[in-house]
Amino acid sequence: MHAPSSHPLLEVFERERCSAILRTPHARAVAPAMEAAIRGGFRIVEFTLNTPDALEHVAVFAERPELLVGCGTVLSTDDAERALAAGARFLVSPVADDDVIDLCVARGALCIPGVFTPAEMLRAHRRGAHVLKLFPGPVEGPTYLRSCRGPMPFLRIFPTSGVDLDNVAEYFAAGAFGVGFVNCLFEPDDLAHRRFQVIEARARRMIEAVRAATSRT
Repeated sequence: MHAPSSHPLLEVFERERCSAILRTPHARAVAPAMEAAIRGGFRIVEFTLNTPDALEHVAVFAERPELLVGCGTVLSTDDAERALAAGARFLVSPVADDDVIDLCVARGALCIPGVFTPAEMLRAHRRGAHVLKLFPGPVEGPTYLRSCRGPMPFLRIFPTSGVDLDNVAEYFAAGAFGVGFVNCLFEPDDLAHRRFQVIEARARRMIEAVRAATSRT
């Protein structure tokens, strides 16, 4: 088991405090939707592996030095290897898989496994995970997050599922290291109808909300 470690990319997460996470079946919407989020202010972006041509998009967006590009829904070491080869600099999973965490530690990639219970959180942290994705989103998410961090304030917990404009300030007040915006940013109907200006405007509001919330924490 690895000792918990720091990582240079944590500085970016500490500065930005939020990510845009794109999961969609609409292949033609992937690049323009993420571009809309970037125009709105996001600098940490994630393409999930169950999005069409995800690795190709990772490779293209990873060439831009102003962005930190990662890959989500990483379920195996094969997934992890392919994502890293495409240029992903951080890997996100809905579960805490020991082999994936070990590979990230060995390869120097920032690792964000999915955890839910306090036992899962501590185990993944001790394994070497740098950030913990709270997944799935619990009912009364901020209250649950605060309860978990009470005895373990050293954990960097990054909620995604269930985070939206209405509760983002509560999550940061509860001690969230950062938050990820998924469907509430990339609403399926907007993607299906290619309403990218709507996504851009929503992204701006989310960035403003995160800045306001983190200025108070």
